[in-house]
Amino acid sequence: MAERDFMVPGKSVALAENGMAATSHPLATLTAVDILRAGGNAVDAAIAGVALQCVIDPHMTGIGGDCFALYAPAGKPLTAFNGSGRSPAGIDAEALRAKGWSSIPDLAVDAVTIPGAVDAWCQLSETHGTLGLDQVLAPAIKAAEEGFVITPRVALDWARYAFRLEGDDAAKRQFLPKGRAPKIGERLTNPKLAATLRRIGAEGRSAFYEGEVAADIVAALKSHGGVHTDSDLAGHAGFFTDPIGAAYRGKTLNECPPNGQGLAALIITRILEGFDLAGDRYTEADRIHLLAEATKAGYRQRDALISDPETMTASVEDILSDQHINRLRELISLDTATGPEAWDLPVHRDTVYLTVVDRDGNAISLINSLFFAFGSGIYAPNAGVLLQNRGAGFSLKADHPNSLAPNKRPFHTIIPAIVSEAGRPLMTLGVMGGQYQATGHAHMMSQVFDRGLDIQAASDQPRSFFVDGELGLEPTISDAVRQDLNARGHATRIVDEPIGGCQAIMIDYERGVLWGASDHRKDGIALGY
Repeated sequence: MAERDFMVPGKSVALAENGMAATSHPLATLTAVDILRAGGNAVDAAIAGVALQCVIDPHMTGIGGDCFALYAPAGKPLTAFNGSGRSPAGIDAEALRAKGWSSIPDLAVDAVTIPGAVDAWCQLSETHGTLGLDQVLAPAIKAAEEGFVITPRVALDWARYAFRLEGDDAAKRQFLPKGRAPKIGERLTNPKLAATLRRIGAEGRSAFYEGEVAADIVAALKSHGGVHTDSDLAGHAGFFTDPIGAAYRGKTLNECPPNGQGLAALIITRILEGFDLAGDRYTEADRIHLLAEATKAGYRQRDALISDPETMTASVEDILSDQHINRLRELISLDTATGPEAWDLPVHRDTVYLTVVDRDGNAISLINSLFFAFGSGIYAPNAGVLLQNRGAGFSLKADHPNSLAPNKRPFHTIIPAIVSEAGRPLMTLGVMGGQYQATGHAHMMSQVFDRGLDIQAASDQPRSFFVDGELGLEPTISDAVRQDLNARGHATRIVDEPIGGCQAIMIDYERGVLWGASDHRKDGIALGY
């Protein structure tokens, strides 16, 4: 593993022996570690951390959103949890097409799917947690009641996306209390959300999906013309399932199965495994080019095939077969970029990912999202719940596997990952950033297992992403590399926002040490004890 150059700005990888948490917000990391030190396990700590972020990162995540997780209980098989919600039973795709829509607008009430996060937390806690949900949610409740301080990246994003709240007066009153986004160092409270979290801690999932909270959510949606009903909420249930995986350099990258885009991450890494990316054989421009070309191939497959698992028409096994992957890899030339493809799905960046490993070796990789910044912008004021717009991920093409239909789960971009070796979890991994996430997983895999970087250094590396016909480059990529990529036919541009945000934990069984990383592109930290 390469040594860090301490003359270069950056931060060291975190190290600990008894437990580790990595999140995109320092208070969420501290909360997760506090839960570990209080006797909780990785699941307890992860729920505590993400619940807090639903209060203090409301543009990125919330209890009105969805949740996916991979969990590796010490010495037991890995399991996945699908916490995505369905479309309402009364949705009518034909009526939306009759409006002239070719896609679902991201601020339309029709984009709101049933929130799955609370059910996911409750099922994970009941099945694998050790502490009561009331204790686990206590830090989030306190922050919502007593207030929290706005951190730098939160303030930046809040101001940039405040316009998404303009269509809902209750949302503006809560999240723009002075008629603007709160600034760095200012405080905000959300007592209504605190009350809802307290009820969930005492009563479980029924406190959210039934009764007063559910009624307020339905009323808010109906006020915007939604067809959502009490029955839609009461009928929601996430589920445990088996992960999917693919080999890379002797390790296995494990992902949640569709309806998430974890399959795309596996396609990209399978394609890249056919290139010897260790050592100096390939230049930086070569690596960026190959990642872009593998991304194009993987995302074309993703957009054509991935949907609700109940409507998938192609099998994961066939998609990841040697024959299929070889055919995709053969289309890649090192010298020439393939033509751009227009994607049907919208670009978005707003999610929180966190990971925890406890002293017993239990490891969780968990992601929670509202989809776009502030989700749909629709707010249930008495419940304190901002609602996601995950339904914008549906296709309105009638013959597409991911076409909108009643009671259907949409395609999802949020994907947690766990890398295993010899049947044991080796690295927990997540890269926030909407569409970028599958590419981000592949990029991290190559930086760690091809280049030998520690996970913090791997996360710190400059990023690139092909989307909307252009190859976006972070400004830390040199002009010489950009010109090389242009010469191969890429339409490059320098991005105006950081690409993604990574958290990761590596389990060092030989030394009995945990290595933690949290992306410099966010406010967060990795911390252990």
